[in-house]
Amino acid sequence: MAQEIERKFLVSGEFKSQAFAHDRITQGYICASSGRTVRVRIREGKGYLTIKGASNASGASRYEWEKELPLSEAVELMKLCEAGMIDKTRYLVRSGRHVFEVDEFHGDNEGLILAEVELGSEEEAFVKPAFIGEEVTGDIRYYNSQLMKNPYRSW
Repeated sequence: MAQEIERKFLVSGEFKSQAFAHDRITQGYICASSGRTVRVRIREGKGYLTIKGASNASGASRYEWEKELPLSEAVELMKLCEAGMIDKTRYLVRSGRHVFEVDEFHGDNEGLILAEVELGSEEEAFVKPAFIGEEVTGDIRYYNSQLMKNPYRSW
């Protein structure tokens, strides 16, 4: 099984000037239940189907499986998604040996900016960029599957 290990943070400073790449992402959820999600994503003209399992006690680790799909198939699968779509711009920022993915949300989640860093283990050290704020790893309000159901603007 593939394990995704990541830490998630609120962003509290300027980051865009440090980004080496960015792109727009739209995604929906065929299933967004407790303990499992099935996500359809469109990014850079490609489609992706992702299945994620329940997070562990810390919220940093969970099963993840992803497969690239032709764009036409992803567009068709989007029609099966639950109500509420995620629309965001993702910026990639290097910090030490890691790359932070910084998501600036649009639409009903406008105003929310989150940064994630993927790790090889939960104990792996990493360098926090200056724009990193409060850690929200494990806080389900910040999961994309929850932002779809309970958008940031309604908090």
